[in-house]
Formats: sequence, structure tokens, C-alpha cells
Amino acid sequence: MDKHTLNVELGERRYPIEIGSGLLEGGYDLTPYTNGRDCLIVSNVTVAPLYLEKLQGCLPGIATRVVELPDGEAHKTIASATAILDELVGSRAGRDVTVIALGGGVVGDIAGFAAACYMRGVAFAQVPTTLLAQVDSSVGGKTGVNHPGGKNLIGAFHQPRVVLIDTDTLATLPDRELRAGIAEIIKYGAITDADFFAWLEDNVQALVARETDALTYAIRRSCEIKAAVVAEDEKEAGRRALLNFGHTFGHAIENSVGYGEWLHGEAVAAGMVMAAEMSAIDAADRHRLQALLSAAGLPVSAPLTRPGQLRDAMQLDKKAEAGKLRFVLLRALGDAYVTADYDSAGLDAVLGAAEKV
Repeated sequence: MDKHTLNVELGERRYPIEIGSGLLEGGYDLTPYTNGRDCLIVSNVTVAPLYLEKLQGCLPGIATRVVELPDGEAHKTIASATAILDELVGSRAGRDVTVIALGGGVVGDIAGFAAACYMRGVAFAQVPTTLLAQVDSSVGGKTGVNHPGGKNLIGAFHQPRVVLIDTDTLATLPDRELRAGIAEIIKYGAITDADFFAWLEDNVQALVARETDALTYAIRRSCEIKAAVVAEDEKEAGRRALLNFGHTFGHAIENSVGYGEWLHGEAVAAGMVMAAEMSAIDAADRHRLQALLSAAGLPVSAPLTRPGQLRDAMQLDKKAEAGKLRFVLLRALGDAYVTADYDSAGLDAVLGAAEKV
């Protein structure tokens, strides 16, 4: 095993992010992070056949139970969370049960939400198998499910005990999902680290080509940035909101076209371009962002929708305060801020470009 360890510093709830190649293949011991000898693994029908047996090998002496969910964002629902809760109740799991998520962001969010709800919170671990989950959703404790009215409207903060990132799982990831994960990596450079953004410009083709060294560095740097932000602002009272760059538009795109039609990272990519268009940044910086996203094979414009559809979807955004939307905008690449004081005409222009006349 080749491993690098980061930590999310949350006092007594401090937990490691283990990043490396061969962690599942080498039988990394997860038992120190379980709350007893009772574990429920939550995966989906795509990932389980590939990695379930390897994960079980990381839990020596533990007889695991498994819930396999359907694959895809369309199944990130209360019904899926209920299936996990039904298994926990039906097996008479106690407070010493540990729920382990094996899969992408959808699996991690649903499993974490169920773990947060069962007996008001039981132990939880993340084993993310997609690039997007490895650099974003598995770290920081945001869990939840979608509602027809909006993305992630039902959820809870529930931190994992460990995040185990085996970069070898990316070998089986479809190209489209790899590119969606690169969108979140680009986000980190755009909001906090201009040098990392420049590195991404130089190395984006290496990421697309799945070069191990480039992917490992990008994952590690993304996790470093997110871990630092979460340690400073666990429940998004301030700085953590910067991580939502592109997400207000992106979530509205997902809701408008139907969950699963666009991948989350694809919608965020288009959303970042829309947010940049609202920002008072140099045209050169705006072009650099769009060019990098294009080089990664990501969309840089929203799909056409009916008039008002994106705006309607944005009204239920969780980041709204007193009925006023908040946006993450850029002063420059690597320098983002959150504001509810924005040019309404600028927002109208951005939305109008994505709506049919």
C-alpha cells in the first residue's frame, strides 16, 4: 500500500482521510474505526460487484450485512434512505452499529443520512469510489437526499469516522464521471488557490488520461483545502459556503433537467461559468476558467429551459436567506466571496441566456 494521511481537525471528532493506491487490495484494517462488531455496508448495484468483497476484507472478524441500492442520482430519495433504515431496524441493530458507504456521492449521502437518523446518530465511515466523492462529498459530513422541489433539501451534518480513498477504484470509473469529478477539483483552485488552478491548467490532460501521479496530487490538494475549510466552519455558518461556487446554478440545472440527466459535476461546471459571468473579474480570468473546464470535456453553458424554470428552481436553494439568494462570486481566480448583494440585472442576463424565448 502507498498511503498519505490527512486529518479533518474537529476536536474530539477529528478523523483521518486516507489516500493511496491499493488500500482495498492490501486489506487496510478499518476495524479501529468501527463502533463494535456490527457493520452495515451500503453500496449500489454497480459498485458492489467490483469492490464489496475487497472492503469486507478490510473488516477482519466482522460479519457484515449489505444493502445494495439502485445506481444513480434519481434514486437519492427518502425511499432509498428508508430501505437502509428498514434493514437496521429489521436486524435489530443497536447503537454500536457502524454504517459504511461504498460508492459515489449518492451512496455516501444516503448512507450518511440514514446513519445520522438511526437512533439519533450511529457511527459512519466513507469509502468513496468516484473522483467527485473522493474530492468532495465524502469529506465534511454533509449528508442528505433530494426532494422534487430541490437538491439535498432533506439532510443532516454527520461526520464520518474515517474516509478511505483508494485511487485504484478510479480505474473502473466511466470517463464521463471522471470528468465530473474534475469539475469539483477545478472549483477548489478557482475559489482558494490560484497556484493550484495554474497547475490544473498545465495538467488537465494528465487528469483526463488518468495518470496516477497527477490524480493523486489533485485528490490530495483538494482534500487538504476542504479539510481546512470544514475544520474552520463545520456547519457552513461562514467560510464553508465558498465550497458552493457554481452550485446555486448547478443544483437548479439538475432540478430543471431531471436528476441524473446531467451529472452533478457537469451541472456545477456550467454553474461556475454562470457565476463567473456574474462576477466582477477580468475577462482573461473568466476565459481561463471556461477554457480549463472545456479542456476537461465539461459543459460550459446551461441547457436551455423554459422561461423562469431555473429561477424557480433556485428559490428553494438552501443558501437563500430571508428570501434572498446568496451567490459565491469571484474577485479573481483563487479569491472567492459569498454575497447576497449582487446585480439583479446581471443575474437576469445570465439566466436569460439559458432560457428559451
